[in-house]
Amino acid sequence: MSSRERILGRVRRALADVERDDRPYDQAVTRDYLREHGDRSVAQTVDLLAENLADYRALVHRCSEGELPAVIGRLLAERGARSVVVPPGLDAEWLSATDADRVEDHADGTPHELDRVDSVVTACAVAIAETGTIVLDGGPDQGRRRITLVPDHHVCVVRVPRQVVSSVPQALERLDPARPLTWISGPSATSDIELDRVEGVHGPRTLEVILVG
Repeated sequence: MSSRERILGRVRRALADVERDDRPYDQAVTRDYLREHGDRSVAQTVDLLAENLADYRALVHRCSEGELPAVIGRLLAERGARSVVVPPGLDAEWLSATDADRVEDHADGTPHELDRVDSVVTACAVAIAETGTIVLDGGPDQGRRRITLVPDHHVCVVRVPRQVVSSVPQALERLDPARPLTWISGPSATSDIELDRVEGVHGPRTLEVILVG
């Protein structure tokens, strides 16, 4: 008996007393679990997002819509960024306060070209307060997944409060599972068996999140 047959046999035995249900998955599986923890106001939900983002070592900034270009310009300047990747649908006004060279993402670009870019600025699809997670779905103002994985510095703009939800179930309702979803909880990091933390292995070493509202 192969390992595959052994595992499938265990699954069949575990399900032997379960009645067959041919209904679609979304009907057969109950969704009566707790959708969020606690009863928070909009302001408290945004505060929780900021707290959990910071707990994951993301740098969190808050500003109004009118202040956004200046904040982005300041963050890029403090980083010493001379070049920045720009998604095709990003609002041009957001980068009006920076002199960094705009680098457009194109299909025939290489990872080595992206690696030479200092920063990337994107929007997001949704932000989850309880987990401190930013989700990108490849929309026009977010670009392809690779532009947020190769450059070492990512500035992500979250529109408050309309892009902020409390929980993962609430976020899933807003997301299209057929799109290329990237879930980001802080800067890229990993730890070995000695628990030595190394940042920047699988993505940006520095994540800066701007809460705009």
